[in-house]
Amino acid sequence: MKGAGVVPDDVAFIGLLTACSHSGLAAKGKKYFESMVNDYGIEPRIEHYGCMVDVLSRAGLVKEAIEFIDTMPVAPNPVIWRTLLAACHAHGELYLGERITKDLITNEPLQESNYVLLSSIYAKMSDWEKKTTIREAMGKKGMRKVPGSTMIELSDGIHEFVAGDKSHSEYPKINEMVDEMERKMRQAGYVATTSNVLLDIDEEDKEGALNTHSEKIAIAFALLKTPPGSLIRIVKNLRVCGDCHSATKLISLVYNREIVVRDRNRFHHFKDGLCSCRDFW
Repeated sequence: MKGAGVVPDDVAFIGLLTACSHSGLAAKGKKYFESMVNDYGIEPRIEHYGCMVDVLSRAGLVKEAIEFIDTMPVAPNPVIWRTLLAACHAHGELYLGERITKDLITNEPLQESNYVLLSSIYAKMSDWEKKTTIREAMGKKGMRKVPGSTMIELSDGIHEFVAGDKSHSEYPKINEMVDEMERKMRQAGYVATTSNVLLDIDEEDKEGALNTHSEKIAIAFALLKTPPGSLIRIVKNLRVCGDCHSATKLISLVYNREIVVRDRNRFHHFKDGLCSCRDFW
């Protein structure tokens, strides 16, 4: 824009900050935010502050994100708190996340995502009693956690898989392919991220539970039904978990496949063991 002589407005900076957030470019994000204020005289709106919290949170700079929120001249809205909360969940700041979520529930007692996040935090803390209490509270309010599902379109139509789904007519073959995928991934260095399993079960069972995630089932089906070397495209209704993200990178490598995943947050393009998001999503 500078080269073309175009002066960026406040909307342009939202785009810049969002790009920095999803690319893990925290230093550039801070630079653009300062430039917006100092060089262009643009007064930040709540959306700009939210973008900066996202920039810092996605980069794992949780304490810096908190300091940024504390110095904001405007009161943070629930979206900003949920952004920070997601970072607390991802980067192990669980007690801070618990405090934030309790405040969110007090102010937004009908927002389902607050209860789901707090339940997940208690699961990561292995506090199964509190997790059960939150789930029971959700049930009394008529709330439920949306199950993860993944869709893939092939020549014969659209196929949808739900986590733990065994109803597909070709389930035995799909299950064999999932087992094959796991063997090949382990040979390539895969280690299951069992912290993504929010159940009170032993480690071996947690590893088995990870293999039932809908995106792994959909990818296994695609490997069975599409020509070797062809592109795989799938769509997931929720954010892809850390374990499935690591697994899909390795699957793209060991099977020599490009895999495009559209989850709730963004597109992921997996190729040769790497992802276009550079592990920031």
